[in-house]
Amino acid sequence: MHTPQKLKALLDQLNTVIAGKAQQVQDSVACLLAGGHLLIEDVPGVGKTTLAHALARSFGLQFSRVQFTADLMPSDLTGVSVYERASESFVFHPGPVFAQVLLADEINRASPKTQSALLEAMEERQVTVEGATRALPEPFFVIATQNPLDQLGTFALPESQLDRFLMRISLGYPDRPAERALLAGQDRRDLLDQLPAQLSLAELRQLQQQVLAVHASEPLLDYLQDLLAATRNGRWFVQGLSPRAGIAILRAAKAQALLAGRDYVAPDDVQAILPQAAAHRLVPTQHAGRGALDQVRALLEAVPLP
Repeated sequence: MHTPQKLKALLDQLNTVIAGKAQQVQDSVACLLAGGHLLIEDVPGVGKTTLAHALARSFGLQFSRVQFTADLMPSDLTGVSVYERASESFVFHPGPVFAQVLLADEINRASPKTQSALLEAMEERQVTVEGATRALPEPFFVIATQNPLDQLGTFALPESQLDRFLMRISLGYPDRPAERALLAGQDRRDLLDQLPAQLSLAELRQLQQQVLAVHASEPLLDYLQDLLAATRNGRWFVQGLSPRAGIAILRAAKAQALLAGRDYVAPDDVQAILPQAAAHRLVPTQHAGRGALDQVRALLEAVPLP
């Protein structure tokens, strides 16, 4: 099976589990193909955890889940060394972070100390436990879910951590036909148990290499730089996007192009992913009168196309 067919089969499978959310499903796949981490923000019960499970199964990756709570300690995530009398030595017992896909469920319910334990893992693909640095599996994806910040018992993620997520998406409530399919159809957990892996590890690595090889022309890079400059001029946002954010946005646009069956990035690809890849990194100016997501969409309207 050729690459486009593999990707189509992957997307079709995910869309059978997450009904009526084709755009969010495509964004999630683009995020993982670009080697990024995904943040899903929404109210409880709309399918955030189901989407994370379905992604891990469809990509054929080893999966672990941590329910973040106020009393979760960093060692609960990274693991601990335990003294074993038989060998008269300390033996390291790895924590759930040593998985190819880590679902950090309700990440903003944990204390900042525990949230920061994820920072090194997400950025460096390694963790330091008791002075020893240990590499994480390849690939390593974090899919985090968070509840809206007006809910009780939540801690806002610091800007440095938000910047480590390539994309933030929101599922929202299903439309009426999709909700009817949920009500009348098979239980989602049963569906998840039956999902086959659509990609091998070698195929996933090959796809990630193909993403990096997607061509970005000079005019396209000019356009991306115009967008970055617009976020930094003080009119729209308190602080603009960092160079790291610019690199991440280009990677996500390349993944979007690959999913569209192209070997070059079009302005449409940048426009399609910019709200999901930029809004969580930005704070609108006080006089904006709208949220970061709407502000990014307005900025896209204002910056001329190449």
